[in-house]
Amino acid sequence: MDFKLTEEQQMIKQAARDFAQTDCLPGVIERDDQQKFPQDQIKKMGELGFMGMMVSPEYGGSGMDTLSYVLAMEEISKIDASCSVAMSVNNSLVCWGLEKFGTEEQKQKYLKPLASGEKIGAFCLSEPEAGSDATSQRTTAEDKGDYYLLNGTKNWITNGNSASIYLVIAQTDPEKGHRGINALIVEKGMDGFVVGKKEDKLGIRGSDTHSLMFTDVKVPKENRIGEDGFGFKFAMKTLSGGRIGIAAQALGIAAGAYELALKYAQERKAFGKEIMRHQAIAFKLADMHTEIEAARMLVYRAALDKDNGESFDLSSAMAKLKASQVAMDVTVEAVQIHGGYGYVKEYHVERLMRDAKITQIYEGTSEIQKIVISRAIAD
Repeated sequence: MDFKLTEEQQMIKQAARDFAQTDCLPGVIERDDQQKFPQDQIKKMGELGFMGMMVSPEYGGSGMDTLSYVLAMEEISKIDASCSVAMSVNNSLVCWGLEKFGTEEQKQKYLKPLASGEKIGAFCLSEPEAGSDATSQRTTAEDKGDYYLLNGTKNWITNGNSASIYLVIAQTDPEKGHRGINALIVEKGMDGFVVGKKEDKLGIRGSDTHSLMFTDVKVPKENRIGEDGFGFKFAMKTLSGGRIGIAAQALGIAAGAYELALKYAQERKAFGKEIMRHQAIAFKLADMHTEIEAARMLVYRAALDKDNGESFDLSSAMAKLKASQVAMDVTVEAVQIHGGYGYVKEYHVERLMRDAKITQIYEGTSEIQKIVISRAIAD
């Protein structure tokens, strides 16, 4: 449990903080208000190596550990969660899954441009009838010999329109249930693949969340990841790592709100002294700081479990459950500390509060995390 950062990790953390302050902060309120995808920022993240942090340099990645990835996610999430969710999906769900389970041909063709940031990836699991119950896939991939015929709809897909490469989970053999599900690599522009409307969201409004429609899309057999029927297991293994990324995002949102609240409390005066000197505010900040540190330890622990080759299903679920709750609690208190100013966009905390909520929902709701945790401790 030694969380002392190496010199390299400290440099990564500082580089991510500098990038967030210099490149993400300017215009972040306008991007949120206009639901504008942070294209320039994500391009810069690719140039800095943040879009394929854990991928081997052999495939164009940075070859870093999970803890370094968590550190970068936290710093960027303090400023713009719309940037960090694109980074999280590309790193945790798309690149990691391809490097871990893809063929050499798939890695050369798809992983390399994703890891370098040249292209962006999307992970397509959720459907109108299959959110938390991922086994209920209505999207079908009919085996036609040398290709699959893909039909169906996916909902709430991060990077839905900006991505070029999509990992799509679909049912091939309904009689086998979840053992009949496959994971397919689909390219934007394939005949029959249409990007639907962009969702008008409460938070992470810069992130382009879309529905996707597939009508008789021919996906070559060589685009299947793993053996026939491996798709559900692929999705679950990938999501376990993805939860570390979202936990780090939640941690960053909380820490960003706390930093703003602390600064405001040290400057704002009421009844003749800084509001930080009033016990009502001081105790709020004490609780916020303590809860953030507790969440940070859980997130770091999950990252280290993954780096050490240990099972991280339980630790990632606990990290996401705790960090997402802390993100909600801390951002609400940050708004309260700011008073009326906290309710307007200029002071950023109202946006962070809106961004925090999704961390309790995507990549497994808090209720799903409790199922994962309770099953693990029951065994």
